[in-house]
Amino acid sequence: MPPISLVAKLQQALLLSTLPVTLTALTPTAAQAFSFTGLYVFGDSLSDTGNTFNATGGLLPPAPFYTAGRFSNGPVWVEYLAPRLGLTFNNATAFAYGGATTGTQNTFVPGLPGLQQQITGFTQATPVADPNALYIVWAGANDYLGAASTLDPLQPVQQPGTNLVSAVQALAGVGAQTVLLANLPDLGKLPGTQGNAQLTALSAAHDVALAQSIQQLALVTPNVQVIPFDVAALFSDAIAQPSRYGFTNVTDACLLTLCQTPDTYLFWDDIHPTTAGHERIADAAAATISTAGVPEPPTSLGLAIFGVFAAGAAAYKRRQRSKTLPLNDADSQPTTSTLL
Repeated sequence: MPPISLVAKLQQALLLSTLPVTLTALTPTAAQAFSFTGLYVFGDSLSDTGNTFNATGGLLPPAPFYTAGRFSNGPVWVEYLAPRLGLTFNNATAFAYGGATTGTQNTFVPGLPGLQQQITGFTQATPVADPNALYIVWAGANDYLGAASTLDPLQPVQQPGTNLVSAVQALAGVGAQTVLLANLPDLGKLPGTQGNAQLTALSAAHDVALAQSIQQLALVTPNVQVIPFDVAALFSDAIAQPSRYGFTNVTDACLLTLCQTPDTYLFWDDIHPTTAGHERIADAAAATISTAGVPEPPTSLGLAIFGVFAAGAAAYKRRQRSKTLPLNDADSQPTTSTLL
């Protein structure tokens, strides 16, 4: 897939808004719900907090369309999740890179790491991991969006699933005891892929295979709690009931429409969520983690709790991030990446 296109600069970057008061009030305090000592992040651009930006000398993702080196208009979900866990987000423990596949490829920029290099780099540098930290693994979209030619046409989800299992086992091998392992949303319902039945089928098959792999991991890594994070259910519900999450648009890319109210959009560009969307992901992740010890599946209980959070947040009018800003070149139109 082609790399992201450089676009004409906007006159100003979009402004960040504050967390809704109701959402903060309804969320259990970290002291009540969590006792993690750190947060370690592995994945692609959905969790990248600046690694790709730094590795490319600030070229990708291009400012000011993307804020502070994030593939969004503000912080990404792991940055919102950290304080919900009673932690201060630490970039030194964030290893995600835009374009990373679950394997060794990076479909965004050749030479940047895939998930396996991220994991290997961490385990080699940290032979004894913090057993009380939370380890996040979320990857797979680029295996289908940007590296489809490498997939086995007969078993297209087998290798990504194997790679994710390998990543969790490697973390377990150095002492990690709690891993949040996320599945994929419907890749055929992103603004840049709408109506792509093949991507819908691949992401669904990926999620089924991942659920089966998590059951197997419980047998081979009994000392590790693997928490399934059902991002697919979250996005499906947000698209079906946008007002429940405070959104009015869940189909278009805010960046491409030069929208005036980014907080009401689920998507920032063709494939990446707005920072408001990332907040919702963080809320759902916190709810999922808080219910991980309950026998019911985290999808049902986690989303039920999250629905209360989202309903409360939607009752309040979110502050506009900025007014529509003109392009430097009136004939230029922003384009976005097809890679995560």
